[in-house]
Amino acid sequence: MVELGVLFGLLVAAVLVLLFVLLRRRSGNTENVDGRLIEQARRVQAYNDRVSYNAGAVHGSSPTMTDHYRP
Repeated sequence: MVELGVLFGLLVAAVLVLLFVLLRRRSGNTENVDGRLIEQARRVQAYNDRVSYNAGAVHGSSPTMTDHYRP
């Protein structure tokens, strides 16, 4: 019975630590224009990657059909 208490105690402690880390990250915002532009570019790149490399695009079409990158 003590083992279950220790296990659940460790699980609760881990959840609290993760919540603290996530909430602390969210409160911080980018202060300058360069940081905002970098965040915007990464957000657009992540969206393009999700569109280009999802399961339907990878297995259901030709390899270059959904590529947004054109040299």
